[in-house]
Amino acid sequence: MSVAVQETLSVSGIILARTMGRGPQLVQHFARISGDLAKLEVKSHTAGEWQWSLIGFALAVLPAFTLLVGGLLMKTDNPATIGTLVAMIALQEQLLWPFEQLLEIGRDARKTRALFARIFEYLDKPVEIVERVDPVVIPRKAMRGTVQMEQVCFSYENAHRPAVNNVSLTIPAGSHVAIVGATGSGKTTLGYLLARLYDVDKGAIRFDGVDLRDMSFDTLSQMLGVVTQDPYLLHASVAENLRFSRPEATDADLIAAARIAQIHDHITALPNGYDTLVGERGYRFSGGEKQRLALARTILRDPPILLLDEATSALDTRTERAMSKALDDMSNGRTTITIAHRLSTIRHADLIVVMQNGRIAEMGTHDDLLAQGGQYAALLRGN
Repeated sequence: MSVAVQETLSVSGIILARTMGRGPQLVQHFARISGDLAKLEVKSHTAGEWQWSLIGFALAVLPAFTLLVGGLLMKTDNPATIGTLVAMIALQEQLLWPFEQLLEIGRDARKTRALFARIFEYLDKPVEIVERVDPVVIPRKAMRGTVQMEQVCFSYENAHRPAVNNVSLTIPAGSHVAIVGATGSGKTTLGYLLARLYDVDKGAIRFDGVDLRDMSFDTLSQMLGVVTQDPYLLHASVAENLRFSRPEATDADLIAAARIAQIHDHITALPNGYDTLVGERGYRFSGGEKQRLALARTILRDPPILLLDEATSALDTRTERAMSKALDDMSNGRTTITIAHRLSTIRHADLIVVMQNGRIAEMGTHDDLLAQGGQYAALLRGN
């Protein structure tokens, strides 16, 4: 029910329901879930209550039964005394109360098992991405930004074919490399591997000669900055969102990063400027503005390697051109890896890598690949 409320009453859920005219159906769906929850609550409160009823019945009946038996014994030749009857009733109660406590413990144990079963299910899952006991730490000043991929292979679970298959590529420090290809070619998966959101199945990825699996998490986060096509913004002010990447950043640092991302003028035009609340998942900003805020946040961290995964897909042509120029100016001495569908953004890259079915199909500059008339030329005609 919590998931249903979160989905339907979020800003995106409300917009979807209003534009699709699905409000009444969502109300019925919520009512059905609430009814199911009420039944479960009744079951949870009544489970095992028959045992309590038996104990209560016994506590009520046994004293009366004892008094009845005692009354009958009064008529015998060796009658029981009133004191004996009272002692028997007290003894019965002392014997029954421990049974009641045991039943209460059993009921709590059943509830606890039900609650913790789901928690233990998550805790028992093996951790896939782990840091070594003695990870390699590279000081920030010693980072250069060289990227090496050696026969990298990776497959998703239950996939029919590898998402990345035998990819080998060397990206010199300070260069700009673009990775392009049709949907499903493996370029986004390659970006996930570079950020170590997954570990490679075979081969190795190295930053400055160090395998990602040997590198500390903190070093990797300082080495690589990632901007995705679906940026996530916190429900906080613009300044707090930007400082999430670097809490000690000054106001001048924020403004410099925002200028590079072509978002400073828009922020200053807001009523509260950098103190403006962005709202849930940044709903007060357009898709392009959210992308620029996410880019400014990453730029503020100043990583030696910048990975842009469709980071300008929601921008108009004019803003995209201005941002590309600003990124080119900023990228001097910085390794930039751009994953793009819109080929207009990567024409001037030092190297363009064309992916197809998880493999590298072509490599070269824009002019060289265009002259070859292969996959890149076909993609360019499609754009």
